[in-house]
Parts: sequence; C-alpha cells; structure tokens
Amino acid sequence: MMWFKQKRMCSWSSVTIIASIVTLVSVVHLFLYPVVPSLDYFRQYENSCIPINSTKSTQPTHNNIMSNQTKFPLDLHNGVVYRGAPWKNEVGQWLAGCDSITSPVKLIEQIGGKSCRNDCNGQGICNRELGQCRCFHGFTGEECAERQELSCNNPRSKEKPFGHWVVSICPAYCDTTRAMCFCGEGTKYPNRPVAETCGFTINPPSKPGGAPVTDFTKADLNVFTTNGSKRGWCNVDPEEAYASKVLFKEECDCKYDGLWGRFCEVSVLSTCINQCSGHGLCRGGFCQCDSGWFGTDCSVPSVLSSIREWPLWLRPAQVTVPENVNSNGNLINLDAIVEKKRPLIYVYDLPPDFNSLLLEGRHFKLECINRIYDQRNATVWTDQLYGAQMALYESMLASPHRTLNGEEADFFFVPVLDSCIITRADDAPHLSMQEHIHGGLRSSLTLEFYKKAYNHIITQYPYWSRSAGKDHIWFFSWDEGACYAPKEIWNSTMLVHWGNTNSKHNHSTTAYWGDNWDPISSDRRGNHTCFDPDKDLVLPAWKRPDEGSLNAKHWSRAREERKTFFYFNGNLGPAYENGRPEATYSMGIRQKVAEEFGSTLNKEGKLGKQHAEDVIVTPLRAGNYHEELASSVFCGVMPGDGWSGRMEDSILQGCIPVVIQDGIYLPYEHFLNYESFAVRIREDEIPNLLNILRSFNETEIKFKLENVKKIWQRFLYRDSVVLEAERQKAVRGSVEDWGLKFSQLEEDDVFATFIQVLHYKLHNDTWRRQLLLQKKEFGLPKECLIRRE
Repeated sequence: MMWFKQKRMCSWSSVTIIASIVTLVSVVHLFLYPVVPSLDYFRQYENSCIPINSTKSTQPTHNNIMSNQTKFPLDLHNGVVYRGAPWKNEVGQWLAGCDSITSPVKLIEQIGGKSCRNDCNGQGICNRELGQCRCFHGFTGEECAERQELSCNNPRSKEKPFGHWVVSICPAYCDTTRAMCFCGEGTKYPNRPVAETCGFTINPPSKPGGAPVTDFTKADLNVFTTNGSKRGWCNVDPEEAYASKVLFKEECDCKYDGLWGRFCEVSVLSTCINQCSGHGLCRGGFCQCDSGWFGTDCSVPSVLSSIREWPLWLRPAQVTVPENVNSNGNLINLDAIVEKKRPLIYVYDLPPDFNSLLLEGRHFKLECINRIYDQRNATVWTDQLYGAQMALYESMLASPHRTLNGEEADFFFVPVLDSCIITRADDAPHLSMQEHIHGGLRSSLTLEFYKKAYNHIITQYPYWSRSAGKDHIWFFSWDEGACYAPKEIWNSTMLVHWGNTNSKHNHSTTAYWGDNWDPISSDRRGNHTCFDPDKDLVLPAWKRPDEGSLNAKHWSRAREERKTFFYFNGNLGPAYENGRPEATYSMGIRQKVAEEFGSTLNKEGKLGKQHAEDVIVTPLRAGNYHEELASSVFCGVMPGDGWSGRMEDSILQGCIPVVIQDGIYLPYEHFLNYESFAVRIREDEIPNLLNILRSFNETEIKFKLENVKKIWQRFLYRDSVVLEAERQKAVRGSVEDWGLKFSQLEEDDVFATFIQVLHYKLHNDTWRRQLLLQKKEFGLPKECLIRRE
C-alpha cells in the first residue's frame, strides 16, 4: 500500500499522480555478503580420516558477536552451514545468527527534480540528481550541443592510405558519431556493415597451410559490385544469396549489434543495461530514457515520473509533497520514505563514457555482454566469460538493496565496464590506446579509465571522503583482475575473478603482452598486490545458462555414475598441436600436469609419465564437455592467462574442484569453507596429485560431492537470468523454457552470496561498524556488531 502526505494543495500536474493508491508487493531477494575472516591459508589436501566428533565443542564462544544467540553445528571440516552452504566458521556463525534476523530500516529516498540546460538539446539524458547531461554517442558538452567527429581511420599516409590498422578501419562510409563502417549511400543496402576485413583485399596464404592475408592498404571494390558473378556485399540481395544465385564475400558478416541474419537484413533489439527497464529505447547499447526517467538503465524516476511506474526497489513508499514545487528553475526534489534491509548500495550514475558508450560503439556484438537478440527478439545467451560484470551490474540496479540515499548507503558501487574497455581497446582511434602513455598496453588504457571515474566521483559527489573510498566497490573482470588498478582507488573493495595475492606469482602472469601490467609505472599503479583478502572478493565468472545441463541435473549426479577419476580438458601449451606457444602460459601449471598425466599424445608421440585409464588430461575439444565433467569425480582448476572458468565448470556440473594455483584465491574462498567441497594441491605437489586424490576414502568423496550439490547455484548468475525472463514476459508476453526453469530454482545464487558477504563485511570491519552506529537504524541488535579489539 502507498500512503501520501500533502502539506498544501498543489497544482503541479506531474505530482497530482501521487494521489493514486497502488498495492505493490516487492519480492526481496535474500542476498548477503561477508568480509574476510583470518586467512586459513590453503590447506593442500584434506585428511580423509578426520572423525566427526559431535560431542566435542570446538565452536568459539562469540560472546562479542552473538552473546545471546544459539551456537551452530560444524561440519566435518569445521564449516558452519547457512542457507545450504558451508561457510568458514566465524562467517557462518555470524550469518546464521544475525543475517537471518535482519529487519528493514526506514530511509528517505530523494527523487530528483534538477533540470539540465536546454534539456540536453535532445541529444542526451538529463541526470536529475545532478542536473547534468549524459550525451549520446557523437555529442558532448554541458548541454550536448557540440558534435564530435569520431573517425574510423587513423591518420593517412602515402604507405597507409587508410591509416594504421584499427578495428574500425573503413574504405566505405564512416558513421562519425560512432566510428562504425557501413556501405553507405549509393548502395542497395547502405546500413549494412563493412567491418574490418570485409572492405579490403584478401590475398592468398603466403605459404601452404597458412592463413589468408588481408591487405589493409588496398580497398576491395568488389564489395560494391552489382555483378552477381563477383564476390560482392553492399548490393547483394539476401534472397538471391541464400538461393546461391549470386556470389558474396564470405569474410563479410553481421558483426554489429541490433542486426541479424547472414546479410544483416533483420533489425533486432540491441543489448542495453536492463534493456532500459521498460522506460526507454535501447539505441545500440545506450538507453534513451522516456521523459521522467534517467540512469544508465532508465530505472531512476524523477519528479516528472508516475509513481505507479516506480520500480519495485522504491516501493511501497510514503511520499511527501513539498509546499513549493519550483526553485531556481528546478522542480523540488520529492522525499519518498521506504523500508529496506541492509546492506544498502548506492550505484553511481557515471557519465556514459564508462558504460553506455562502450556498449553502443562496440564492433563485435558479442563483446563484453551476456546476451544478444535473434530475429524474434528472443534472448540468445552468450559464452562471453566477462559477462559477469554486466550481470552483477544489472542485478544491483534492480535490487531491493539499492538506495538513492548516499548518506544512508553502506556501500558505493562504481560501474566501470573494464570488460568493454579492454575488448574495445583497439576498436577505434578515439579510444586512444596509441597514446604515448599507454604504449599499446590495454592494461594501461584501462587503468586510465578507472582513474577518470575516480576523478569524476570525488569532484561530483561527497561520499568518497567519508572513508577515503573504503566503502566503495569496483569490478575488475579481466584476466588478472585488479592488478592494474590505479593507486588512488586501492582502499576500496575490488571485485575480481583473479585473487592473486602475489605471495608467489608477484608479476604479471598473462602470456599476452598487451595485458601485461609490469611496465605500468608505480606513479600510476602504486605498489599494491593484485588482491587483498582483507578487503576484496573473488566472484564467479559468467557461464551461459545451460538449459540442457539443468534438465540433466549434472550437478546432482551420483558418485557411482562418475567413472572418470580426474578430468581436465583445455589448452596444455606448446608440447601439443595448436597449443599456446608461450612457456609462461598458465604459469607452466597446465604443462606440468600434462607432462605427468597427459592422456593424449603430444607432438613427440608421448603420453604423460603417470597416465592412467581413469584419468583424462587432454587438449582435444570434447564433444560434450559438460557431460564429461558430470561423469568425473575430480576436475582440474588451473589458470590460463590469469583466471579461467574451470572452477565454475566443475561446480556447475557437480564435480569436486582440484585447485592448483598457489597464493591465488578462487570465488568466495575466504568466506566459504573450501575444505568442505574442494581440494587444493600445491604446485610442487603436482607429481603426487593422483596419490593425494586417491588417499580420500569414499565417505570423504561423497561428503564433498554432496556439498558441491548444495552450493552449485552460488556459481550461477540466476538473478540476472530471471530479470531477463521477466523483461521478455513484459515485452513479448511469454517466457521461454529457460526462463521458466531457471525461475524455479530456489537456492542462493551469485548475487545472493554477494549480498551476504557485504552484510558480513558491514558488521565486521571496525571502521564500517563506527559508521553504521552513527545511523538511526541498522536493522540488527547491537550484539551482531562484531568487535575484534
């Protein structure tokens, strides 16, 4: 129910809508997130003979945490089970005793009424919290009145008439608002992309078995031909091409978002953050919000919006209408009183340079997102590992833990999409990776983006200074996580997929030079580690929602059906055909495992020195990878160029993960009790790997498999999937099978676990506790504030 107070009669037309009474039910996700207990650093393997002693009281008294709370039982490895998952003892005790009894607090959400100059000239969205324009691609300035010329090509020279190579290199029409290449006027299909190699001459391989070579100094004029016997593109009729009546250039394709079909003949939905929340139009990745709405995903209402349409995370609300509705040309902000459970997260509405523009201008539709749309505008989930960043961002924006009240917020999320920055680093000249300061390093370019975001929030908002940024959260999704974070933001919490403490591997571990962070000067990066377990968190990578695996219930397959004892499938380095040539790849770990246990012949025709019939270590692509994982007891988790998705693969298919990467944390490892469901092997123990694993008795193996079964959803971004299913239902009137089946899952997912960890952190850190005690309400007994002094 909504209640409204009105101090005076008011003719403000936009506010009269407030008189409506709407019954609304908010589905609150039980999300949680802890901090770091003491570092129970990586036991190499569990003792399979540890007895369960139900009478021995090994639990800490926790008088200073939950003096009047019940103690909670421990599992075989000293873990405390909360909501199905085994947590490290102290974390689990707090969550089970305190997180479970959290009550809502009342807070005021301010609905913005500030205006923007000239309403951004129709070329941007007005942020009504700040009164600032967020300009569309190709426009800039305080009121989006200045037109940008974003060239597709670098400066020309006699030797390079189209300039130095860049992905946007274009011999045809360049849309200079986005630096994207199209066929252009004078052709039958002017809006068909002429991306990268499409528009240039392709020469035969220089040697037998080699790849064709593109000559980026010579345009291929045949792409403009109307002669069906030549390999054309811009004038090729799709029906004739599908019927094989005309030739076309196979190197041309439909790379840009918003287009579908072999010849880009179907316009489809583009991918935007939360698809603009039903309050805007997605234009290539940038949300053009309806009047009365703003924000990256158009989810923030202004005073011009209808309260009936407010998002669930702002309802139910008690709204106070002020006496005066206009001040200095601005509409007066509205105060809406709502009830929410902590932790409360404030999400910065950054300028679009850090998110929307990166999405809108991308040259490959699959880059840095987790879904696209087909010819029916139905969702097509991607295998893009870096899609976790978008999934978490979308969940946070739609979460009941989100707040617009920065004074009451417990955490501040800064949404910089580094997955887009890095994949787009050589997309177009305006991204400026060629600047002298970067030296061609994507890591350096990305650091600069984060530094600019930091400069923006410290100049536009007052919140950083209250804790020197300690209550801020940044997501670094790339291969080596926050290794290249600028020194100015290192106090903050870093969300990563790569928890390298640098205790052993203290330099850049990637074999790809462009991502190497070693050359970045300490003046910019500082001397911080890549990961600090006392403040940071490793999150799972994105894995495509697999309806087949869900139907097969791979995660619950019994021990007796798992015939392969140890399994690893992936690149094994230079000793194998098509293997990565760098000796530094995977820090040599995969190579050592293959040398000992390889089940496929290497280039020398040799198997691993200790190969066994029930062990598979192979670089050969599996016909059904998920089925092979689900048929295995233990599965290898080893790095690639930094993190890999092998931990997620193992857990989602119910296989016990065997982690081999010294000093590098896996998802939730300093919060969940890994000994209850995983095994760690030191790198110097690789020759003894099978002996260690075979030392586990069947009781211990089944215990671990059961725990994997209980936690697998914590490695799945189900909340993001369900949000998309809800959007599809709203737009298309129906939900596909994947949406129904994932909506039926009930256990805590990635986002729920993330919130649980934040909640634990909120009450665990001394400085956070001091800030919390200054607030009127925090939703828990004071006994739940952990004191370590």
